[in-house]
Amino acid sequence: MKDYQREFIEFALANDVLKFGTYTLKSGRVSPYFFNAGLFNSGKTLGAIGRFYAAALIDAGFPYDVLFGPAYKGIPLVCATALSLSSEHQQEAPFAFNRKEKKDHGEGGNIVGTPLKGKVVVVDDVITAGTAINESIQIIKQSNAELKGVLVAVDRAEVAPDGSGKSAIQAIEEANNIQIRAIITVDHIMEYMEEKGTYTEHLKMMREYKAQYGIKK
Repeated sequence: MKDYQREFIEFALANDVLKFGTYTLKSGRVSPYFFNAGLFNSGKTLGAIGRFYAAALIDAGFPYDVLFGPAYKGIPLVCATALSLSSEHQQEAPFAFNRKEKKDHGEGGNIVGTPLKGKVVVVDDVITAGTAINESIQIIKQSNAELKGVLVAVDRAEVAPDGSGKSAIQAIEEANNIQIRAIITVDHIMEYMEEKGTYTEHLKMMREYKAQYGIKK
């Protein structure tokens, strides 16, 4: 685990973005942890999350000409990531996002920001069913740009409820021949819990959940 990943976990815990307990997910599964990216909702947390995304993007090594943030949750994330890349890493980071509503006046089209061209990296919060990322893939294809990778906050690394034995991330990667990377995975969270030594009962629940729903690597 890299330093920025450990710091991200501590940041998520301090801001109640990452919680341990008993949570019923949309899939009906009862999870021992919950990650609520919607709580990155202040200037302080947004500035911090931008730094973590930027560090993860550099670590992933994705080449890019444009960063793309899918509406709506990806919009503040792509802005924060571009700011951090520019101010802390001296990397120019043009960015764009889509509008969901059709606009018939002013600047045309549904893309706001820099034109989608060349190499594109998508910045989003999480991937569950994959609906939003599949929409982004189509938008990028229609712009004749090249998708080079997708960056999300966390990868739960659990099999989808469809019986395929694959996670939503694995299915999207295989279907589109792309790479998806996360700032942290569930394995990083468990490694952190082991390091701290104060999460004994929660860690036991995490291991049981992973044994039941985790992807087979």
